[in-house]
Amino acid sequence: MSDGQKAFPVSWDQFHRDARALAWRLNAAGPFSALVCITRGGLVPAAIVARELGLRVIETVCIESYNDDKTQGQLRVLKGVSEAVARLGDGKGVLVVDDLVDTGATARLVRDMLPHAHFATVYAKPLGRPLVDTFITEVSQDTWIYFPWDMGLSFVPPIAKASVQG
Repeated sequence: MSDGQKAFPVSWDQFHRDARALAWRLNAAGPFSALVCITRGGLVPAAIVARELGLRVIETVCIESYNDDKTQGQLRVLKGVSEAVARLGDGKGVLVVDDLVDTGATARLVRDMLPHAHFATVYAKPLGRPLVDTFITEVSQDTWIYFPWDMGLSFVPPIAKASVQG
């Protein structure tokens, strides 16, 4: 997290609730014939959404976008969508799931692969928000989300004390 960014830590319980809330919203937007998960961040919400919506056809698209887990760099497609899923009407009836849309760069790349897919993220930032069809929580562009799979248990100082030291 760089200077001036706000921290938004998300617990496993909160993330599970938010991903289930996403599934509730998506249930009304379907039906979907397949789910495409943007790895790695989309793996956890995709598993929850697939369970809740009864989806069994699950595909991954693997894109590398962060150089050092903090700064977004050049996008690199490590694994594209399978031909079988891509042939489903350019994505019509396909649900694409990710944990977060930040600048929208990854979403644009996947949207080019599946132009008619329904894009859903748990969290959205303003620059990327126009690229998703469904999301649960919007955070400011200067917020860094700490996902539960990126954290361990440790002491956190109170907000007032942290702001005096920072």
